[in-house]
Amino acid sequence: MDSFKELQESISNALVSTTRTATRIGAADIPFQRTLNPEVATALDEQNARLLQLAQRLLANAASSSEATAPKLPDVDAIDGNWRGIIDVVDSLLERADTALDEYTGVVKRLAQTGAQPNEPAKKIRMTHLPNTWPKPQLSFEHVPQNNETGGFRPLLTSKPHAKVPFAECFKTFKDDNGREQYPHPYQTEIESYQYPPWMYEKSDPQPYPPFESTTAALVDTPEALAEMLAELKKAKEIAIDLEHHDNRSYIGLVSLMQISTRDRDWIVDTLKPWRRQLQCLNEVFADPNIIKVLHGAYMDIVWLQRDLGLYIVGLFDTFHAARSLGYTGASLAFLLSKFANFQAQKQFQMADWRIRRPLSADLFNYARADTHFLLYIFDNMRNELIDRSDFSNPQLDKVSEVLEKSRETSLKRYEHPVYDTETGLGNGGWYRLITRTPVRYTPQQFAVFRAVHKWRDDVARAEDESPLFVMPNHVVFSIARVLPADKAALFAVTQHMSHILRARADELVAVINRTKDLPNPPDLDETLNKISAMLYQAREERKGAVAKPVLEEAPAVSTLNLTPMFPTPVGPPPRAEESKFWGSLLSGGASTQRSQDVVDITLGIPLPPLTAEVFAETVGSTAAEETPKPEPKFIPKEERPGEDKRTDIFIVKQLGGKRKRGAVDSPATPSRDADLAGNADEVMLEEDPEESRRAAKALKKQQKKEKKRLEALRQAGEEDVEEQEEAKEEEEAPFDYASAPSVMRAHDAERNRNKNEGGKKKKEEKKKSAAYNPYAKLADVPKGLARTQKEKAGRSKTFRS
Repeated sequence: MDSFKELQESISNALVSTTRTATRIGAADIPFQRTLNPEVATALDEQNARLLQLAQRLLANAASSSEATAPKLPDVDAIDGNWRGIIDVVDSLLERADTALDEYTGVVKRLAQTGAQPNEPAKKIRMTHLPNTWPKPQLSFEHVPQNNETGGFRPLLTSKPHAKVPFAECFKTFKDDNGREQYPHPYQTEIESYQYPPWMYEKSDPQPYPPFESTTAALVDTPEALAEMLAELKKAKEIAIDLEHHDNRSYIGLVSLMQISTRDRDWIVDTLKPWRRQLQCLNEVFADPNIIKVLHGAYMDIVWLQRDLGLYIVGLFDTFHAARSLGYTGASLAFLLSKFANFQAQKQFQMADWRIRRPLSADLFNYARADTHFLLYIFDNMRNELIDRSDFSNPQLDKVSEVLEKSRETSLKRYEHPVYDTETGLGNGGWYRLITRTPVRYTPQQFAVFRAVHKWRDDVARAEDESPLFVMPNHVVFSIARVLPADKAALFAVTQHMSHILRARADELVAVINRTKDLPNPPDLDETLNKISAMLYQAREERKGAVAKPVLEEAPAVSTLNLTPMFPTPVGPPPRAEESKFWGSLLSGGASTQRSQDVVDITLGIPLPPLTAEVFAETVGSTAAEETPKPEPKFIPKEERPGEDKRTDIFIVKQLGGKRKRGAVDSPATPSRDADLAGNADEVMLEEDPEESRRAAKALKKQQKKEKKRLEALRQAGEEDVEEQEEAKEEEEAPFDYASAPSVMRAHDAERNRNKNEGGKKKKEEKKKSAAYNPYAKLADVPKGLARTQKEKAGRSKTFRS
């Protein structure tokens, strides 16, 4: 322990001294110091190389005992390029430390002995996944998945229970918007015409679920167990269903587990059995309109059931749509379990590899069972809440019907084979969505390599039945397109985390890169994106613009006008701009992608004539006064100019009247001012209308009377007050003497000399008159904030006072 303490102290002291030395020069001053002194630049380069070497050795040692790969750091720029690899190494260290702490404290041992309780909070458990050498379960299926099918997905049905449309009608193809042949949804008519039972709109007490701890689920992994479960499900009024899906080691993915629950029992169905297609017998329950099927977030479950098992659901209630309609703060299944059942789901198993060897461990078994064990109880509570918050007389406020309609639309989803389009990159697995969501700027050569590498990855994933992300992550595709490696060594330097498939096919990928780099006239990134964006925009306009055409043909007034559009119809909004409208060309090197936006179609209620140049031209004869030429000014000598009026036009607004400020006091010398007012009034009356003159004279006399009364009241109140107020008024009205004012620049020196001459004593009046200039005096004239909150003291309360 003492040796460890000494080592810890020595490391801490070394780090403190190193940090202090490094912070003596600011980071912004380092380039300046480099240019000022070449010796400093050389020393910095040597230290950088030494630190990079030490960091490389540390990363290599840390990654030697983990699955992470230490990145190579040949220079400073390599740190930014390999930052993701550095983070992976650090994460592996933290994960190992976390595992060691769990082993030391006994958490792992306790879980291994007793097992994690299902209602306890989630604990850190190390997951086990199938190794790369483990045989894939899909290779043992009776119908091995085919990843290169290009036509429409043919339903897997061999029979159609509860059918309204004959079974043979389900295999008549149609053409979609892209001209490809597709098979219809086998139960489309049954789902669209389905009427939910009346009890869905009636409240009922939620039926409690069986205790989780004292019950268990039955494992269905044989045809006999399947038949027994089917017989029990046919007696139910509603059932809960959930799936566990795996897509990391499969191109299209595969359903690995299915959970089904009734009010009394739970089942775990192993869907990795070679006879998995025999599960189509469950359509006798799944397509039964008399049984409600409750699922959570069934958007993908509906598609997976069709693709792998040939199952279709009629009468779906999706609790995800119910949570959204009720405005819950969360819409996940874990949130609903915590809200209604007070059950904390162990969501660390959500990304588990459900292909692992059967039988499942107790932790995985309980996690899978919990997804449906409480779901029917949650369904009861949410249905009652939807009924309480619905107004069945107003379709806009009928939340029950809203949730059922959205559930119906979800159950109508149809699976289609993934088609890869090399030219446009459209589709779920295409390159168009990936590159439009990533701010990259590629040259034509780099863009061509990006498309070629992306296509090569998809072909390899289909051939090996692997996920494209398992073959090569997305960031590696971008790195290869940016660097353009010419050989295997350069390729391995770019791809730090390399799968065994990529390592085995490295020569093939290098050949694809070199062959694509030599292609003449490679496509430009911006031009290609603009073409695809225009094509998508035109397709959207054709779908939504078919209704507006008959409206223009029916209007007779519009047909007689020669309409010209105010703005040219755009072919399509550009997906990205050459430069930012706000930043200009500052970020042109890494300009981010601008997503295509629909252009708003502005339709005017009254058609406008063509806005040509003639519309804005001046009409002849409309402005005759402006067209008359103005006479040029003529110079008149001073001797010939007429004499000026000697009477002055200067007057004082304050003397002519107006409201006075409250509290203001006039000077006692009112008679002379009244005389001036009278004189001015006479001069004004000579030049004005007689009627107006009489009104002005009357108002002036009235004002003079008020002034006399006010002054008489002031004299009675006290002569001294009047004199003081008059003196104060004279001081206020006295003009400012700039010559005798103290200097602003030398204000403090003048104050100091004045204090020295007077012996440090100043009278109150002189201090008021000759105060030094303070440029910060106005800073105090600001609104004051709230007072600081007072803390309560022992025995007293600030809220109630006696």
